[in-house]
Amino acid sequence: MTSRTTSPTLGSARAGGPPSIDYVEDVSPGSGALQPRAWYPSSDAKSLSLNGSWRLRVSPTIDAEDDSFAEPGFDADGWPEVTVPGHWVLQGDGAFGLPIYTNHLYPFPVDPPHVPTENPTGDHLRVFDLPADWPADGGAVIRFDGVESCARVWLNGTDIGEFKGSRLPHEFAVGHLLKPSGNVLAVRVHQWSAGSYLEDQDQWWLPGIFRDVTLLHRPAGSALDFFVHASYDHVTGEGTLRVDSDVDGRVTVPALDIDVSTGESVTVPVEAWTAETPKLYDGVLATDGERVPLRIGFRTVVLEDGLIKVNGKAVLFKGVNRHEWHPEKGRALDLDTMREDVLLMKRHNVNAVRTSHYPPHPAFLDLCDEYGLWVIDECDLETHGFTEQAWRDNPVDDDRWTPALLDRAARMVERDKNHPSVVIWSLGNEAGTGRGLTAMAEWIHGRDASRLVHYEGDWNSRDTDMYSRMYASHAEVEQIGQELDGGTHKRRRLPFILCEYAHAMGNGPGGLADYQRLFETYERLQGAFVWEWIDHGITHPELGYAYGGDFGEELHDGNFVCDGLLFPDRTPSPGLVEFKKVVEPVGIEGWGSPQTEFGGGSAGTVRVTNKQDFADLSAFAFEWSYQVDGETVESGSLSVPALAPGESGEVKLPEPPADGGGGETQWTVRASLAADTTWAPKGHPVAWGQFAVAARPSPRIAATDGPVLGERVITLGPASFDARTGALRTIGGVAVNGLRLDVWRATTDNDEGAEWVTGTSFAELWRKYGLHRMRHRLDGVETGDDALTVRTRVAPAAWEFGLATVYRWTSDGNRLKLTVSVGPEGEWTVPLPRLGVRFGLDASADRVRWFGGGPGEGYADTKSASQLGRWESTVDGLQTPYLRPQENGARADVRWAEIGGLRIEGDPEFSFSARRWTTEQLDAAAHRTDLTPGDTVWVNLDHGLHGIGTGSCGPGVLPQYALRAEPAEFSFVFSEIS
Repeated sequence: MTSRTTSPTLGSARAGGPPSIDYVEDVSPGSGALQPRAWYPSSDAKSLSLNGSWRLRVSPTIDAEDDSFAEPGFDADGWPEVTVPGHWVLQGDGAFGLPIYTNHLYPFPVDPPHVPTENPTGDHLRVFDLPADWPADGGAVIRFDGVESCARVWLNGTDIGEFKGSRLPHEFAVGHLLKPSGNVLAVRVHQWSAGSYLEDQDQWWLPGIFRDVTLLHRPAGSALDFFVHASYDHVTGEGTLRVDSDVDGRVTVPALDIDVSTGESVTVPVEAWTAETPKLYDGVLATDGERVPLRIGFRTVVLEDGLIKVNGKAVLFKGVNRHEWHPEKGRALDLDTMREDVLLMKRHNVNAVRTSHYPPHPAFLDLCDEYGLWVIDECDLETHGFTEQAWRDNPVDDDRWTPALLDRAARMVERDKNHPSVVIWSLGNEAGTGRGLTAMAEWIHGRDASRLVHYEGDWNSRDTDMYSRMYASHAEVEQIGQELDGGTHKRRRLPFILCEYAHAMGNGPGGLADYQRLFETYERLQGAFVWEWIDHGITHPELGYAYGGDFGEELHDGNFVCDGLLFPDRTPSPGLVEFKKVVEPVGIEGWGSPQTEFGGGSAGTVRVTNKQDFADLSAFAFEWSYQVDGETVESGSLSVPALAPGESGEVKLPEPPADGGGGETQWTVRASLAADTTWAPKGHPVAWGQFAVAARPSPRIAATDGPVLGERVITLGPASFDARTGALRTIGGVAVNGLRLDVWRATTDNDEGAEWVTGTSFAELWRKYGLHRMRHRLDGVETGDDALTVRTRVAPAAWEFGLATVYRWTSDGNRLKLTVSVGPEGEWTVPLPRLGVRFGLDASADRVRWFGGGPGEGYADTKSASQLGRWESTVDGLQTPYLRPQENGARADVRWAEIGGLRIEGDPEFSFSARRWTTEQLDAAAHRTDLTPGDTVWVNLDHGLHGIGTGSCGPGVLPQYALRAEPAEFSFVFSEIS
């Protein structure tokens, strides 16, 4: 890697003349910056943070202003102030411009390396004094940790260089330019540059100085670059430490009695670092001029036996893709926000992070080291927009751009190489293929043989150490696991990961449990990374959260930027709760009923499996509870041996209570933290399992009352009906409005998306066939001796197919039973969105109680986390606030529910939802703020709901979760709650 130091020409340049703009479209990475080196948060050398309030002037073009603003004495008092780190388009209430969101389309004409004349340019000024105790000797460096997308820097009127590589550090030597007070740091930032062609990630385009700016004193003999090599031998239990340093010094690790010279190897017994057991040893690198704290984790990463192994064991990644995001600050994250991300990951059983699609703030990796997360560290590279022209002129296959690509690789590797959490380097994302990527891979392999190299676009694995894909279907993943996927000889010998899967856009992702079963079945499948961690919604005064198009962009991709497991305020979505359950580190399967047994087990036992890769189960406490009709009647602790990783054991449960009262009974077994950890307190739940003992008796009523025809009214038990239409009006004193068959749902993002393999969009087909505008034809109202029968046909205009629907009402005098029979007519070529009944209650209906799945929503392919029990909520509390409103909030496997003075029992179990707006209003809303509560609470009781899938970007709903138009019969028993 060729080093770059300050050039004599630039070093002597003065501000004040016409702006030189050639560097903006230069494909080189820049000039004047020092060689990249290892990042460390602190040392005993002085430093001065230059974060805070800066003056800003934004010009619409690159050449609108000259360089005089960089001269000492320039009067910028009239300029507004902005916060650094920050993005100027997220400050000033739009006065400095607005954000732009595109998934992969470049928001400017594609003509590399040229960029538009309309190139917003932010001139930043910061005047600072040196602290009184700033040393007079030695040198100094200014470090920029992140600037988008191109910057030119002056200190005290001297041009010190320019750089590209937005999410990478750049340092400049400035000791000779400093003075005790009145230092003027001027930074000109351009939104667009040649570097923008390399930064086409799926995210908001947000210019600015968005990471820290720091002045570092460099004493004589201070540390430069250093590389901590800390390997672990899993056979001997020993670690070998060697610290290579550009400046000679000594390395001490007191806990290990290590005191050696740099470059010298030492081997001692150690505790290994893993994501499950993140043991770090504190050490110091001491040179003549500086003492640098070290946090050392001993671990070895190898490709062996066709598997990714750490410390001799194959690992299973249960990961997420993490963009940096804050709803008000964009990618300018503080340490508390980063720590919140890591703690949320750990508490939801996430064990790995892919830093999509750029190196994160380096402090995030410190947290991964400390708390324990595997990291795929990805380079700041994506050229996805070139796919629109069949990858012509793609920079990664153009030798002119290779120095910039190598510079980006080097700045990532050198900055992050001392983090034990980083086990894989990634060349970038969706950049096609080309010679430049090969050059990056070769350089990385040569510089750091202790880690593996990843790149999803390398399907033949020519340059990489694993076969990686995104959004492959369950069937294809299983084929790969079975080693039936073909490919090159090299690829067939490599492990497989899904670097992106389970697109978490809106309601979903569906099918997580089905993927996880494959990962746990086939050794070659070493896990996956959900796309993605957090919704990129921007706080907006009228819309709640804004997404693409809300700022008037001429090109945008709408709410495709809102596809995370967290809402923008970092509230976990149901998708994250589901993921936590699916990837839990302890498997709990039980067979409590004398009528059922499992292979190799026996009745009244629970099988516990340690699904971790390294740690035994000693960190967890187990407890059992026994429920009758959803209520716990007994509980206690459960003694589970400290099973080794991968080991299973059969544990005897206590005798169940003698009398279950004839109700539905079940066991629940939970695993929780046995003691406080750094990431969660004692008692934090990590895993659970439930299994039935006695099934629920079906609700039954004797049809002892018959319908009575009165003046325009039919009465039946506690209910009244319209005599002409047979429509239900009241149950006791509760008014019921518009009860009828319902097949429509407010389409989800996954419904709207094109299914990955077939290109099918069910939302499009459902609307084509009119399922959102079904007509209800009354064919007859029949009063018999013991039943009121209403016959209808439900069908869309313009099509011949429909649903013959019969409502049969019976009563025992106090309760009312509805049996709905549905028979498809004609040729149905699409599944149904839902199948059930909908009705309205008075707006005063608010408190909801139910026995069924909860506490959160669950659908056919998203209900692994749905626990069977008794739950309570308000109607508003049932809603899931997806940024683009859509079908949400259904509680699965409900036995009975109570709302608005009614109790509703189902046969069989049903899905329950209630909301203060109609499905049609929900479907029409673009933002949360479009939804206004009305004077009716609309209740859905669903016999079936079509699954969720991940069709917004990936596979659709698996066949077993599709709701086919087939003959169906289901019943509900209504009674008034006194």
